[in-house]
Amino acid sequence: MFGLEPSGKLQLPLGSHVWYHSFVKKQTVQPRKKRGPAPTGKGTPIQVRAQPDMLGALDAWIARQDDRPSRPEAIRRLLEQALEEKGRAFLED
Repeated sequence: MFGLEPSGKLQLPLGSHVWYHSFVKKQTVQPRKKRGPAPTGKGTPIQVRAQPDMLGALDAWIARQDDRPSRPEAIRRLLEQALEEKGRAFLED
C-alpha cells in the first residue's frame, strides 16, 4: 500500500499531503522575553543596601506621611529635602 518508490521517495496516498500541512503548525521565531520590570521613568537607577534599623526608621517615616509613598519614593523625597537643606547651608556660609 505505502512504500518507497524506486527513487527512494515515500509514496503517500493522494490528498494526504494537504491533510498533513493543514494540521502541522509552521515553526515561528518567537521574540525573546524582556527581563525585569518595565522602566518607570528616565534617570540612573541606583541600588542602596540598608540595615534593618534604617529600614525601620524609613518605614516609620512613610507611615507618618498622608499619601504613604513607596520606599523608593520616600528615599527620593528624603534625599531631596536633605540636598535642599545642605544647599541653603552652603549659601549661608
